[in-house]
Amino acid sequence: MNVSGLVVRKTFAQIEEIRSVAGESDEGGPLRKVAVCAVVRNPFAGQGFVHDLSAIVEASDEIGTYLGQEAVRLLGSAPESYGKGGLVGTAGEQEHINAAVTSTFGNALRKAIGGGDAWITSVTKISGTDATIDVPLAFKDEIWVRSHYDAMTVRIPDAPHPDELVIIAVVANRGRINARVGGLSKAEAQARVTS
Repeated sequence: MNVSGLVVRKTFAQIEEIRSVAGESDEGGPLRKVAVCAVVRNPFAGQGFVHDLSAIVEASDEIGTYLGQEAVRLLGSAPESYGKGGLVGTAGEQEHINAAVTSTFGNALRKAIGGGDAWITSVTKISGTDATIDVPLAFKDEIWVRSHYDAMTVRIPDAPHPDELVIIAVVANRGRINARVGGLSKAEAQARVTS
């Protein structure tokens, strides 16, 4: 499968549903987190320093759309939180995966999930196969809503190979169960957006 010039070897999704924390739940229902990953060939692997990474940046638009749409489908509801991340195999450099999750990717992801006004939290790293990465999450319309500060631990089987990138989108249906550390509430943030 090709996506705007990037060869996709496989896609992978992971779903986590948390029903209680410390033996307690709240009126918000289960916390559901979904990660969707695309494992693609890194066109710059093994080439040493390459100045122009625009081929990855441009291809990330289509990948962001796909990952966002699939994440919403698996979540089963409108997301409240989002995050993005990625891994690069050892024949590449961290800047290669950063090129895959720039604002081009982020804008496509944001549109695919139904919008969002906040900056999208992000993390990238170099790794070997069977990698684990903690992708940060935050409320999609206001970064300062503390109840939605969270992360999803994602483990990608058999990836990345040395010449691959793993591009990751994560969404959640709500904030943390029993969140109680104050700060701007979701309702206050939504009031700011609509006023």
